[in-house]
Amino acid sequence: MRTTISTKGQLVLPAELRRRDDVVPGQEFEIKRLGRGVYRLARTPAAVNEGLVDHLLTCPEKGWFMPVPSDSTADLPLPVVGEPDD
Repeated sequence: MRTTISTKGQLVLPAELRRRDDVVPGQEFEIKRLGRGVYRLARTPAAVNEGLVDHLLTCPEKGWFMPVPSDSTADLPLPVVGEPDD
């Protein structure tokens, strides 16, 4: 498959590949030069919780997710871990 470098130096990833690999705008890639004219492009793995807050805020049940009124979660009490409720 061929692609073209734009006049701004941007590489266009063909739509077929973006659909096949679920590539969306804003995802980051790492490019490595392997040799003259030979490059490797690899998607940078997303952080474990990246996008979690946005996902929770789209919850259809309003009021389910409440922002924490704190500058830091370090002030929050730790959850009590015990036997599961029956």
